[in-house]
Amino acid sequence: MTDEKRYRVGVDIGGTFTDIVVWGDDGGVYTKKTPSTPADYSHGIINGLFEVLHEHDITPEQIDDIVHATTVATNAILENKGAKTGLITTAGFRDVLEFRRIRIPVMYDLTWEKPKALVPRRLRLEVIERLAPDGSVWRALDDQSVREAAKRLSLAKVESVAICLLHSYVNPTHELRVAELVKSILPPSTYITCSHQIMSQVREYERTSTTVVNALLGPIIDRYLNKLNSSLANQGVMRPVQVMQSGGGQMSMSAAREKPAYIIESGPAAGVIAAATIARKQQLERAITLDMGGTTAKLALVLDGKPEKTEDYEVGAGINLSSKLVTGAGYSVKLPFIDISEIGAGGGSIAWFDKGGALQVGPQSAASYPGPVCYDLGGLEATFTDATVALGYLSPDSLAGGTLKLNPEKARWAIREQICGQLNNTEIEAAHSIYRIAVSNMIRAVKTVSTYRGHDPRDCSLIAFGGNGPIVALAIAEDLDIKRVVIPPNSGLLSAFGLLWADPEREVARAFFGTLENLTTSSIQTALATLVDDIATVLTEDGYTFESISFQRQLDMRYSGQAFELSVPVNEIIGEMLHLERAFHHRHREVYGHSLDTHPVELVNIRVIATVHRSPETAPLSFGACHVQSNEFQALERIAYFGPKFGTLTTPVITRNNLHEKPQKGPFIIEEYDATCVIPPNCTAQLDETDSVIINRSE
Repeated sequence: MTDEKRYRVGVDIGGTFTDIVVWGDDGGVYTKKTPSTPADYSHGIINGLFEVLHEHDITPEQIDDIVHATTVATNAILENKGAKTGLITTAGFRDVLEFRRIRIPVMYDLTWEKPKALVPRRLRLEVIERLAPDGSVWRALDDQSVREAAKRLSLAKVESVAICLLHSYVNPTHELRVAELVKSILPPSTYITCSHQIMSQVREYERTSTTVVNALLGPIIDRYLNKLNSSLANQGVMRPVQVMQSGGGQMSMSAAREKPAYIIESGPAAGVIAAATIARKQQLERAITLDMGGTTAKLALVLDGKPEKTEDYEVGAGINLSSKLVTGAGYSVKLPFIDISEIGAGGGSIAWFDKGGALQVGPQSAASYPGPVCYDLGGLEATFTDATVALGYLSPDSLAGGTLKLNPEKARWAIREQICGQLNNTEIEAAHSIYRIAVSNMIRAVKTVSTYRGHDPRDCSLIAFGGNGPIVALAIAEDLDIKRVVIPPNSGLLSAFGLLWADPEREVARAFFGTLENLTTSSIQTALATLVDDIATVLTEDGYTFESISFQRQLDMRYSGQAFELSVPVNEIIGEMLHLERAFHHRHREVYGHSLDTHPVELVNIRVIATVHRSPETAPLSFGACHVQSNEFQALERIAYFGPKFGTLTTPVITRNNLHEKPQKGPFIIEEYDATCVIPPNCTAQLDETDSVIINRSE
């Protein structure tokens, strides 16, 4: 039937909940929040998706596409459950993963231990070959040394092999030959990653680490996506699955299998894309995004409606401080990422005391199972969620639309038994202490994306979402003197909406060395044109038309002698070298506050970002135009504690629909299907034209 409704689906797996959004071409939006299933994440997806389809009489055949964000890649590294991987590298370079960058994330801590290398030394093997920095052959590849290395890896029964040879970013001939020989000796199922295919840039440690991470994730992601695709097909969903990238664009399932390192932070990226869309609609010049879920809190900076990006990322670093000066805690992945600071502070974060007797919250999490004590599923350790229940912020009956009942008595028992005695205070004071410590942890992450980058948080708006973001947003704003807080509609499911807003995207960078005075604009244009052709071929093979693709060209430049470079956007026709120099000086002043206008400028990499622009009809561009699912809760009041400043107050509990364009004074609590928002007494809240809750603090 030509008039049959069509639907797009966004699926975001979190550490505690899996969020699903089904958007129809008639503007209807249907949502589902279901517990994640860590043993097999595809189960949670299938269960939640077909629940919402059944509830709204939607058939699998009506689904056009599914866009997916997953934590599978991150968890494989954090839990050391990646594929058994071997590394083949140039003779003399097997220990690059151990030497790293000789940096540590903490000063004067004699007990700090660097992370163990992802590939043990016995599986890091050398081959005889050597290329010069310009790609010329100093020593030819010894095929026999490759065969011997491959046989040793075969005996070790590795699932995956990373190949990273010196200077292969300039000349990949030796890497390609090594891959050919390895394939002839190891089983056909062996996953192989060559460094020039995943990161064709200089910096030996970063390139080796990125290649190893990709190889380690390859078999895991391949099995996961195959199972998900098979499970969907068995239920009648035959449309393609797109996967969210860490840099904010979508990629095909086949591309995700080939380059799984690109999807490590897919879930957090989707949330920032959605928040950036909100910031553009509200014309916010500066915004800080806060995404607090069940396990972690993620923060990012959005300037002029665009999220800040980075290529200097470390996975498994605990808290990602988003700073080139604080590195060494995780594993380097030099690929495009939205610049996100992440900290282990979520609804399931466990409260505990350190050896000095100080109360801590997280990063350990009770996750979805057994979950917080109030879930009544066997959890015994007090968590952030238990504290918010004890404070009166969360309803025992309304979490996830009432599908998850909470036991407030057990939450209070856990806080009383585990926290009160050591703090020597009352139950409500202990609960508030847990809440405040979680807030202070998040303030540290806020500063990493604002103050540490030269941006005053007082000049920013705070866009809060995730299941717990709206609960803590005003406390963070109070401490940092942020005047305006925005709570988007469907805030607890915003990352899933971001999946539907994101465009398919590819980014490619290649080494291109030389000082600007020794290069010509024609040579740079030719190299960029080659990149454009390569990336366009990939996207057209994925089924997109060339006319729908836009290309952004960038040059990674630095002052001669600098260790790091900056990306500078350039026009299709570059013009004179003088224009490039001026553009770099300007960019350097923007980032660092100064420039060296007479100092030589070097070009390090060329870069092309290709974006497929969808028709406006393919994504829910306006919340106001959507039918947003919500449960109507009966108007009521709760006793809630707002700290020593305001004490315990009788607090109205309302829905978003009870708000109006005229400001309403707190205190009150906004209760919704997917999130709860706490409005303190010194704040006013109102709805704007996008159905976002706009909260302003009074002095």
